[in-house]
Amino acid sequence: MPVKIEKPTVIEAAGNKPKIIEEYIGRVNSGTSDVSIARMKSPGGWIEPGQTPEFDEYTVVLKGMLRVTSKDSVNDINAGEAIITKKGEWVQYSTPNPEGAEYVAVCLPGFSPAIVHRDE
Repeated sequence: MPVKIEKPTVIEAAGNKPKIIEEYIGRVNSGTSDVSIARMKSPGGWIEPGQTPEFDEYTVVLKGMLRVTSKDSVNDINAGEAIITKKGEWVQYSTPNPEGAEYVAVCLPGFSPAIVHRDE
């Protein structure tokens, strides 16, 4: 039977500035551990600690620009573009431009603080 999600749960975000995470599907909002789907709204100048997650992340930028830094590259992902990051690889997300960014992130398996492995 289909499960309708009425609204997201707002999740506290890591980083130097307040960022809005609206989890639609995931461990918190729907009790789903296989996948998480969330809309992110990050302010300009936001940066989060680097991480080496145990999940693949698929990100589609809706507005603005999201910077995705890995050990080998720096990728600026603009509205209408997407990026895939692989589990076990170090990555860091930021929104350096003044307008920030809005994007959708899908994690497989679903995001959990226990498996994100953020830098200290």
